[in-house]
Amino acid sequence: MNRILKTTLALAASATVLAGTAVAASPAAATTAPAAAAAASCTIKWKVTGGKVAVRKPKGNAPVASPNSPVVRYLHRGDVVTSCVEAIARTQSGPAYRKCGRGGHVWRIVKGGQVPATCLKRL
Repeated sequence: MNRILKTTLALAASATVLAGTAVAASPAAATTAPAAAAAASCTIKWKVTGGKVAVRKPKGNAPVASPNSPVVRYLHRGDVVTSCVEAIARTQSGPAYRKCGRGGHVWRIVKGGQVPATCLKRL
């Protein structure tokens, strides 16, 4: 696993669970054992609503992907993915991205990278 994913999973392990969604508390350092346990216990499923959605890997040390980040793979309408962690990309003006007919700033972290939350529907 790359360093960004480990850090994100560590944050999720130390996060407060609110309404079934992990909300990051603080960027406190944690070991990888709780992170692995959090990743193994994740059962929140999401269905892809967009036609063809790119799974993007953040560039360099960036914690959140952007529309210009490299594409790892594609998901297609109807695919089901598991994600219990989200990354927030805030901007000064407007949404961070426009995907699947809507603008947004939340990226769902899935296996291999990040997907715009506007392209996913919770099952």
